[in-house]
Amino acid sequence: MDIILWRHAQAEDGLPDIERPLTPLGRKQAARMAAWLDRSLPSGCRILCSPAVRTRQTADALGRKYKLVQEIGPSATPQQVLEVAGWPDGRGQVLLVGHQPWLGQVAALLLTGQQHDWSVKKANAWWFAQRDREDGNAIYLKAVLAPEFFTE
Repeated sequence: MDIILWRHAQAEDGLPDIERPLTPLGRKQAARMAAWLDRSLPSGCRILCSPAVRTRQTADALGRKYKLVQEIGPSATPQQVLEVAGWPDGRGQVLLVGHQPWLGQVAALLLTGQQHDWSVKKANAWWFAQRDREDGNAIYLKAVLAPEFFTE
């Protein structure tokens, strides 16, 4: 199973938090990362998105169908997120469009086995994969990408 974590792009400040839209820069960030993800993700990839406006606008840039999942909203825990994703026993790939702090906490948990407060920058994607080995499953970081690496 692969799990891809994609943080929402830059959003406007303000309240209520759940309704904050992307800034013009955020729309560009989302489009750049979405172009790479669209080329890289298989067609059967499940896409799960927080219900926040900024995450929906980020996911919309990908141009694929996605499912809104309340359990991966801004206040989710890493355990809730991994359960929703079906990690580690699921099949295929799942893309989660979400928020800090749970994105960094999930990344730390996958790589170290412990929850830490790591930072995932806005619009960045972290791609984790696992492979079956004789001594158990091995989790590895396949890619970490930022939108500034891509041009329009």
